[in-house]
Amino acid sequence: MTAQYPYDVPTLAIDIVQGTQRARRGRVSFEIDRDVTFSTEGLQSYAFARWEPVVYDAMVVTAAVEFADRTIKRSSRGWPRRIDLRISVHEPARWRDPYLSRTLLDALGFLTGDYWSIEFVDRASPAEVTSAYQLDLGGSTQAVLAFSDGLDSRAVAGIIGQDLREKLVRVRVGSKAYDRPRSKTRPEPFTSVPYELHLPRGSKESSARARGFKFALISGIAAYLSDAREIIIPESGQGALGPALVPVAHAYRDYRNHPMFTQRMERLIKALFSHEVTFTFPRIWSTKGETLSAYFALGIANEWEQTRSCWRNSQWVSLDGTRRQCGICAACMLRRLSVHAAGRSEAVNTYVAENLAAPDLQGAAPPHFRHMNAAFHQYALAGVLHLDHLAEMAGSEAKDIVGRQALLMAPGLRLTHAETTERLSRMLANHASEWSRFVRSHGEQSFLRRWAQFSDV
Repeated sequence: MTAQYPYDVPTLAIDIVQGTQRARRGRVSFEIDRDVTFSTEGLQSYAFARWEPVVYDAMVVTAAVEFADRTIKRSSRGWPRRIDLRISVHEPARWRDPYLSRTLLDALGFLTGDYWSIEFVDRASPAEVTSAYQLDLGGSTQAVLAFSDGLDSRAVAGIIGQDLREKLVRVRVGSKAYDRPRSKTRPEPFTSVPYELHLPRGSKESSARARGFKFALISGIAAYLSDAREIIIPESGQGALGPALVPVAHAYRDYRNHPMFTQRMERLIKALFSHEVTFTFPRIWSTKGETLSAYFALGIANEWEQTRSCWRNSQWVSLDGTRRQCGICAACMLRRLSVHAAGRSEAVNTYVAENLAAPDLQGAAPPHFRHMNAAFHQYALAGVLHLDHLAEMAGSEAKDIVGRQALLMAPGLRLTHAETTERLSRMLANHASEWSRFVRSHGEQSFLRRWAQFSDV
């Protein structure tokens, strides 16, 4: 039964077409080769010694989902939308399989909180793909790791790489040049997301929940092609579980790096490729500060300061002609908290909000920063309160909530309810301790002390 809402749920119908095909009347047209273009180099890094249409089709599906997610704006009165796609693929019969269809819609609906309907039809003509060539993976691959320009992925790649070495393959899912391999002496696998999506100017929806589907399926494709059986999620506990434990206002819980979502992606990857993979979370019971401490202890940490965590684009965080990180959104605050917990520090000019000891947010940034407006203030308040509310989850008042969340996520982690509850409670307690020390370190007059409500601060 379809849920009933006291408002008109936003609805969008899109036809993903190719060649001479045209969208039906009343539907948005998404044209392959116009709205999404494939990189020859990127595709080659995924092709290996064979070319399979299902791989290309999976990338088209990923791009179509991302396009739809960003094109239709959510209502101010509620979260869900209805999205209807018709996608041209090489092998529609494969995608129409009832079990595959159910697993696909289950993963998308659970991740985004929307109602999805997807129909698959034949392409007008096969895709033209540059001939594949053999890539040297340096031995059998055991695991792939989604690697971006973020701090967690760099740290976990270093930690896991100490043991797996050449059996670990990095799948680059970031978009920054810094994130990409610098060596051009030999072809490397999975050098980037192998397509570029051309979104309409001023895309309507910013929540972008489908990014989790994109990164998980791209990693699944890499695992299939390299015959890896493990996909490593690098996020530490606060990043993987915090957004689901502490949702924002009326927003649907964020499951982008959550075991309940990856469990669904395991089923989808098996149904699509007949390839079994397991998503693993080696740092899920550690705080980000503990992960950084473990990374620094190896003595191999380099260039970690150049990684980025900030959610905001360069338009909002440029200062003196240089792009900084805002320093106050939830992602930046978690980064600063974690660096502090690991006993390190960063250059003052890393962030726009340089001085967290200031008595107000205005004083935290240089006087000539031009975007100290209401939106910046709201991002800052939300960033502080997210970490503060997560710390409150360590208290006895949240015991029942933590227990229910542990019960839901335990199957995806292959643990018992008791084991999951104990480990989740310990991670939250460590986060609360780190948060308290971090806030106190900025002094009694800091605006952080005034905004934070956690009782131990």
